[in-house]
Amino acid sequence: MVKMDLRKQIKLFYFIVAFDLMLLAAIAAAVGRSSVRENDYLKTSLEKDPHGFSKTVALTFDDGPNRKYTERLLDGLRSRGIKASFFLVGECIHGNEELVRKMKADGHLIGVHCMEHKDLTREETGKARRQIMEAAALIEGLTGERPEYVRPPFGKWSEDLEEYIPFKPVFWSVDSIDWKLRNETQIVNRVMKSVGDGDIILLHDEFSESVSAALRIIDNLLAKGYTFVTIDELMID
Repeated sequence: MVKMDLRKQIKLFYFIVAFDLMLLAAIAAAVGRSSVRENDYLKTSLEKDPHGFSKTVALTFDDGPNRKYTERLLDGLRSRGIKASFFLVGECIHGNEELVRKMKADGHLIGVHCMEHKDLTREETGKARRQIMEAAALIEGLTGERPEYVRPPFGKWSEDLEEYIPFKPVFWSVDSIDWKLRNETQIVNRVMKSVGDGDIILLHDEFSESVSAALRIIDNLLAKGYTFVTIDELMID
């Protein structure tokens, strides 16, 4: 009787040991799977942003609105949830008022380029001011908001203009020269080669190649972990 009880105790002991080993193996496997998932997440995060910081960039478009291409650009921005900054030429607004309203409705920043795309530094100060103020009035009439920013044509500005024009000048740090290249892939490659955190990218919405390139640039930069902002969010007074 005693021997039978001892055998039962031994079997029970081995059963408990086997059960514990199986339990430990299951726990180890679960931890391993969790670690893999965490490592995969960390790897993905690091690939997007190796320093753990959000990288920002501002897309800006000059010389619009363009009846043929701006709407396609707005559709592409809207579908991607991207906000950009548009600097409008006053004489291009006529007949394209609805495009300006769409820019406003979609949350884009709307600034002034000028009325007739002239080198303002070659104009008398009074005439240069009128170039800006007339275009600004058109924009305000359509959006209900007075613009705060101006993109000087050709990037040319002066102290006199600074004093007499009540808008903040906006330049750029990455020039796509899309107007010159007129080739989608070359535009994309040029921008992607130069762009970095905090850059302002100059493009134009008056060319089909520029619009297509802009949307590809957005997709590429999103994949690299960039966040798109408007000029007012990027610029520091």
